[in-house]
This record gives sequence, structure tokens and C-alpha cells, in this order.
Amino acid sequence: MNHRAPAAAPLLLALVLLGAGCSGGVEGTPGAAGVRDPYFPGLGNGGYDVTHYGLELDVAPAADRLRGTATITARATQDLSAFHLDLAGLDVESATVEGKPAAVNRAGKELTIRPGGAVEDRLRKGRTFTTVVRYSGAPQTVTDPDGSKEGWLRTADGAVALGEPTGSMAWFPGNHHPSDKATYDIEVTVPDPLTAVSNGQLVSRSTAGSRTSYHWRTAEPMASYLATVAVGRFTTQQSRTPDGIRLFTAVDPESAAASKDVLARIPDVLAWAAEKFGPYPFTSAGAVVERTGDSTYALETQNRPVFPGPPDTALLVHELAHQWFGNSVTPATWRDMWLNEGFATYAEWLWAADHDGVPVRESFDEAYEDDANWAFPPAAPPTAVELSDAPVYGRGAMAVHRLRLAIDDDKAFFALVRGWTKAHRHGNASTDDFTAYVEQETGQDLTGLWDAWLYGESRPPEEG
Repeated sequence: MNHRAPAAAPLLLALVLLGAGCSGGVEGTPGAAGVRDPYFPGLGNGGYDVTHYGLELDVAPAADRLRGTATITARATQDLSAFHLDLAGLDVESATVEGKPAAVNRAGKELTIRPGGAVEDRLRKGRTFTTVVRYSGAPQTVTDPDGSKEGWLRTADGAVALGEPTGSMAWFPGNHHPSDKATYDIEVTVPDPLTAVSNGQLVSRSTAGSRTSYHWRTAEPMASYLATVAVGRFTTQQSRTPDGIRLFTAVDPESAAASKDVLARIPDVLAWAAEKFGPYPFTSAGAVVERTGDSTYALETQNRPVFPGPPDTALLVHELAHQWFGNSVTPATWRDMWLNEGFATYAEWLWAADHDGVPVRESFDEAYEDDANWAFPPAAPPTAVELSDAPVYGRGAMAVHRLRLAIDDDKAFFALVRGWTKAHRHGNASTDDFTAYVEQETGQDLTGLWDAWLYGESRPPEEG
């Protein structure tokens, strides 16, 4: 993301029991209704890990309606009598577990799914099971604690779904915490002449009457906040980089001319970043460029970031760097967001040094003199309101540079960074994971550096 609670659903959806044969029940205990994230304690759910989402969406932008079927494959991490899904707004029509009707209870943004069936159908720890939820309605725009908008955003000719940090629950039910990553198949049907763009690779495109379905597949694990759907009148282009990475760009015609030259640099940026940060972690890349005003910020949605109008090169570099930092190596909790934004901001500094003649030290000095970067420690934002504020970006990048200076060997520093992205490729990592990794690899006790640049309340000396 680059600087940029859902409206209340009906308080309770009456318990729905579909079919008979529920007398045996499922033994176990209910999964938790949240994973106790430091800033969003109710986000996510306990008791299971999702391995795959299959989403079938029928979108009617003119009527502001979405009809969806979510097929969720998960593995129980405990004996489950019931489990939760996060969903904001939208009406649940039915649910099944392992093909059998399930009871659905709703309280705000929490769906409780209680499997039916006989005792042999119990969800034992370690069992893989499939849940199908059918739902519909007018998807919500979510207002974040900092006042920014996410979720399902209406655009001039369609809609775009942006999910950081909680907005993905506005358009599909799931385990919406970054610690539970999964693969995705997203099939979106829209009226012609609109196009539907999502993450990963375009598997198929088929037209029936006046509506076209676009099937997108994300084979690498993805946190739900990085999932996107963009519906609109796009000019699309497909190609490959010299390394074989599939590129897909979708640009609103009003932004096409101003975006052309910058988007043409995607292969160069990816190749440059691979030298710095390690091999590109995905098989596809690209961008979605909306018209100016359709959204107010860029977001590093996996494989192809979404831009709120034509990006400049610095913004492109920032969002593509997130494919390593945030998308492949995903934060364990939202407190670890500086690992995303600090490294992506530092990537901007590195690009400016290599291509624009601006030394990294000059970028560091400019950030150091900016009082906004010292409002709080980057590894400990006070509340969710400050999660995307300046210290997470600028002071986070300064911490990365101070680490580089402490290592005092550029070859060793970049080897360290490449090792970090390799060690946690397609996984999750916390600040503690990062600091422990650095100290183990370097053999240095860097407590003073972490205390000063990640956790200190005051501005440390620029030198020393």
C-alpha cells in the first residue's frame, strides 16, 4: 500500500437448518471467532487453516449486486463442533459442509457454521473438509479506522475490491487474517463489454449471451487482503518477461496514454528487484490502472497491484517490491506491517540511487528530517488508526538502512535480504522472526539498533 468497520450487518441471521439427519452432531469444540491480532482481535478465525478458495462471482455493477458461491477447502487444527467465517454485509442463502446441509448463525461480521450429519461426519483434527457458502447482496464499502475506504469500491464503470487490512470480507466469506494464506480460483461473470481482472493467471474466458466469465487462478499462497477483483472497461495487454514471467495489465482507457511508458518498465523493475531481493516469487505479474478518482490509493494486490490512476516510476517500484515484502513474505500480524512498507520504501530509495543519481543517504536524510516519521515507533503503531502512517514507511526504511550500515558490507547485506525472502517465501513472518534471523546470520547483537530504530519513542542520533 502507498499512503493512502463495515456498516453493521443485521445483528443476527436466524439459525438455518437445512435438511434433516442432524441428531448425531459433530463432536469437538467451536473454533475461535478471532486470532487476537493486536489491532483487529476479531479478525480471522481459529480451529482450521484454509488451503484453497474457489470463488464464483456474478457481478451486476449497474444494479449494485453480487451473487457468489464460495467453496472453501480447509484443514481442521482441532476437533471442531463449529467454526467461524468473516463476512461483512451480504445475505447468506445456504451453507454445506462436506456436501451436507449445515446450520448458519450470524452475528455482525461473524458467521458460525455448524456441520450437520452423523457422528462419523465429525471434523476431527487433521481432517481436510470443504464448505460451500452461497450468498448475495450489495457488497459494502468499508471505512478503515484511519478513515480510508476499502472493501467493494464503486468506480465510474464498475467496481474494484481492495482488502487491506479487513476489506476482503466485504465480498467473500473466509478466514480474513494475513496469517492464513491459501491458493485461489476466482471466476467472475460480468456483463459485456466489461472485463473482470483478478490475481494470478487468466485460465479461461467464455461468453454466453451478453455476459462473459473470466477464470483467474492463483497457484501460490495468498493472504486474503491481497485478493482483488476489478470490473470495468479496460484495455488489456498480455506478454512475458525475458525470464518467462507472464504479464497482464488492465488499464482504464482514460489512464492508458499516461500509463504506457511507466508500465513498459515492469520487466526492468522486476529484473532489477530480483537482483536485490532474490528471484521473483510468483509466475505472473502486471498491473491494474483505474481512472483517477476511482480509488484514492495504490495497493499491492498479489501479482498485479492496483493503481488509482497513472502511476509514476517510484510508485510502481514500491508496489512491485511488495511482491517480495508483504505478498510472498506476509506479516504474521498487522503489527508487523513495517516489514512490508519499510522494505518497499527502501526499494524506492535503492531505485533512485541506481537510476536517478540520488544517493540512498540523501533519501535517508530527507526522511530523518521529516518530523512525521517520528510520531511513533514503526514496529509498534499505537492503534489501528496509525497503521498506515508515515513512521511505518519512512522510519521503517530508515531502520533497514541502519541495518545495512551496521553490517557495513553491501554484498553481505543484500545476501542477507535475499536469504530472508527465501527463508520465508510464501509464508508469514514477524518482527521478532526478522530480528532473530538477522542476528543469527550476522552473528551480531543488534539490540541497540532495534531499540533505537524500531521501538524507540524518540529520534536517535543520525550518526552512530
